[in-house]
Amino acid sequence: MNSYNEFANPKLSIYNSLTKKIEVFTPSNKKKVKMFTCGPSIYRKPHIGNYRTFIFEDILQRYLEYFEYDVIRLLNFTDIEDKAIDEAKSKGVTVNELTKKIAEIFTEEIKVLNIKSPTYIVRSTETVEEVIMIISKLLQSGHAYYYKEDIYFDPTKFPGFGRLYGLDMSKWPKKKIRFKRDNYSNNVWNLGDFILWHSCKDEKYPCWDASIGRGWPAWNVQDPGIIIHSLGYQVDICCGGIDNRTMHHDYNIAIMESYSGVEFCPYWMHGHHLFVNGKKMSKRKGNILYVEDLINKGYTISEIRFFLIYGHYSERMNFTFNKFEKSSKKINEFRKMSNFIINKNSVKESSIKVAELIDDLSRSFEINMGNNLDLKNAFDSIFLIIDQLYKLKKEGNISDKDSETISNKLHKIDEVLKVIFTYDS
Repeated sequence: MNSYNEFANPKLSIYNSLTKKIEVFTPSNKKKVKMFTCGPSIYRKPHIGNYRTFIFEDILQRYLEYFEYDVIRLLNFTDIEDKAIDEAKSKGVTVNELTKKIAEIFTEEIKVLNIKSPTYIVRSTETVEEVIMIISKLLQSGHAYYYKEDIYFDPTKFPGFGRLYGLDMSKWPKKKIRFKRDNYSNNVWNLGDFILWHSCKDEKYPCWDASIGRGWPAWNVQDPGIIIHSLGYQVDICCGGIDNRTMHHDYNIAIMESYSGVEFCPYWMHGHHLFVNGKKMSKRKGNILYVEDLINKGYTISEIRFFLIYGHYSERMNFTFNKFEKSSKKINEFRKMSNFIINKNSVKESSIKVAELIDDLSRSFEINMGNNLDLKNAFDSIFLIIDQLYKLKKEGNISDKDSETISNKLHKIDEVLKVIFTYDS
């Protein structure tokens, strides 16, 4: 992780997954930012690792708004895919019944975790018309083709395919290979054509009558349909989990740009995994942790949210209860000191040192946050300042006026963090 340097924009420089370097974030519109964030596949309940990604995206949105950008954020609900269909069948319910329940859980839990509700939350099944429109044009342009009534995208027809990941197209197989499923568990590149439209051979599947044939949209064309529906052909920044950097986001780029003929998105950010006790969460391992598990153990929302943000978004994080206890102690200590400092106590004049510390409070937060959202160092830097101010306040060296100034600065910072003041109800 690069340290802050003089050429970096004091507002925000980010590591751009597309260019593989730190760049100043400059949206196309000086006042508005169009932001697409990959949402959940709502066939199963999100765990705390999923929420780590959603909270990192929430922090990004809130930090942009800290500098008074108007952020238009779109989040998708993937509510039709292989996994959802298989899960619904195994439970003896319809796909809609399954996904409706999970969508309700997600909507409630983002409120609980103080994740700002996106401008738009759109389900894949709400934009099938746009998907059909996209596929129809891709068939006409030769980017897509029929095979046994299904429709596939040929990546070799799109110049620069795989540039987000950094795929070496010289290794692309000469023999035609097709990948029919929406998802593959190996998380390695499927070097071949990927499916856009599943034909309906089993009427138990959710199907749509369409000019391209009766069927249902494949996962990798759903995001483009949702994006065009809500934001148009171009956005300023796209975010998601690091898993999406393998195939899925390059598929999105190829589809969007083949359809529109213009650059889809210049900035990409990817959040890393949250492991539990050194292992990736999975049903098979029995180590999945949910938000309610931590609440039921008596932990507060501020403690949960703080743990998930207190580490760089682009680095793998490991959850252990020992680490969780330590981070909880840290945020609770910070909250205690902050509340003590901002309470007025009729002191008329501050010591000389106070003004300097107050100036440093916002500056140190912005310098570190502006350095690729280095939230851990941002928090640690203001923790040290608050610790000094706390000692000065105990000695009676902070005026009521300065307490109010500190309160205003902390409340503005906490519009980004949402962990300092009371958000546990």
